[in-house]
Amino acid sequence: MAAARQEAGAEPATADREIVISRVIDAPRELVFEAFTEVRHLSRWWGPEGFTTTTRSFEFCEGGEWVFVLHGPDGTDYSEWIRWLRIAPPERIVLLHGESRGDPNAFESVLAFAPDGAATRIVMRTVFRTKELRDEAVEKYRAIEGGRQTLGNLAAYVTDLARKAAEG
Repeated sequence: MAAARQEAGAEPATADREIVISRVIDAPRELVFEAFTEVRHLSRWWGPEGFTTTTRSFEFCEGGEWVFVLHGPDGTDYSEWIRWLRIAPPERIVLLHGESRGDPNAFESVLAFAPDGAATRIVMRTVFRTKELRDEAVEKYRAIEGGRQTLGNLAAYVTDLARKAAEG
C-alpha cells in the first residue's frame, strides 16, 4: 500500500521534516564538489550573506569532523559542528550538522552534485529529527533563505574560480 501511494506521487514520510534547496551553478561539478573538500574554500563562501566562518578543526573524510564558528553580521557567534558521514566524489556528500558533537537536535543533509550541461546542479536535502525542529529552523533561523544564500555564495565563489582558471 505504501509503495502504491509513493508510485502515485505521494510525498515520502519525511516530507514534513525536510528542507530541499537546489541551484544550478555555472562551474564544473568537480570544482563545485572541491569547494566542500578543502577548508581554504569553505571559509570563503560558507554561510548566509554577511556571515563569516572561523574553523577550529577540519578533516574531510568519512567520519571526519569540521568544527567551526559562524559569525553573524550582528556580532552573534554560532558554534557549529559537522561530521562527514559519506563521501562519493564528485557526486554526493552526506553529513550530520549540529551545534556540537552529540547534539540531540543535529540534522542530516545530503548534497547531490549532478552535471547540468557545462554547469552543475546541486541539491541539498536536509532532514530533521522532528517536524517541530524543522519548523523552528525555518521560522527562528530562516533556514530556507539561509540555505539559498549559502548556495548563492558557493555559486559566486566557484564561478569566479572557474572564470579565473579559464583566463589562465
